[in-house]
Amino acid sequence: MKNLTNKVAFVTGASAGIGYGLADALGRAGMRVMLAGINEKNLDVAVAKLRSAGVTAERVQCDVASRTSVQSAADATIAKFGKVHVVCNNAGVGMGGEIGTIPESDWEWVIRVNLMGVVHGTEIFAPLLAQHGEGGHIVNTSSIAGLIATPGAEPYAATKFAVVAMSEGWRAQLAPRGIGVSVLCPGFVRTSIASGQRNRPGGQRPGGDEQGAFLSQFIDAGMDPKMLAARVLEAIRDDELYIFTHPELKAMVEGRFNAILEAFDRAAKSPALKDYKPQDLSALMRPPQQAQCR
Repeated sequence: MKNLTNKVAFVTGASAGIGYGLADALGRAGMRVMLAGINEKNLDVAVAKLRSAGVTAERVQCDVASRTSVQSAADATIAKFGKVHVVCNNAGVGMGGEIGTIPESDWEWVIRVNLMGVVHGTEIFAPLLAQHGEGGHIVNTSSIAGLIATPGAEPYAATKFAVVAMSEGWRAQLAPRGIGVSVLCPGFVRTSIASGQRNRPGGQRPGGDEQGAFLSQFIDAGMDPKMLAARVLEAIRDDELYIFTHPELKAMVEGRFNAILEAFDRAAKSPALKDYKPQDLSALMRPPQQAQCR
């Protein structure tokens, strides 16, 4: 996707924060942009701002937790623009807390939005990107929390780890169809995610204000979404799998990966495993059809 001029982008969670930054960057690169989100008033404001900057922008109400809603948004995008080339599955919510205190309904909410929202966006739009034969790209927003788990953020991290894993697998599956896949793993960015519980079914969870206030001190000092979006634009054009935006986090990721490698080394030296005969698992790394037809 080197040339984005006159092509079409679909962005979820697009009325503010990272989503708006992505819509703005893609639009200024010459794309026509469909902004998707839950709050229609916020979408109207975002679209007006983009249009005032000369961007061709439309909006569609979309709840990514609902496959039906995402399908309707996809239909509206095709009806308006005819094609889609870039999809940014960006919408997400934050949730955490002490073990045993998070209601099951909150786990389900985070999973529906952060995990299933990406599933819906990818499964619905991938065929649309493939059918016009002009190439395409999908960007799935994870987080550095998709690589590093922090205590108290287990629901959020679980879904973000899943987004990394799904994106890695989908990249191999979709490459033969001319579709690139990237997974965005930022650190703290100036967004409103700390107040995202306002959209939680049932309203703000008790204790949510305190948790949001704690996170806000890091978020308020975070990266400008416009800077992040410029980095994503580079990655789309260069077909990068992993998109990192905060170089200072490399040491933390490296520490986790080193611990994993050291654990493999201990397994290799384990007396309990001395008679184990390793398997050839290379076929597992091929896309399903290739693995079955080898």
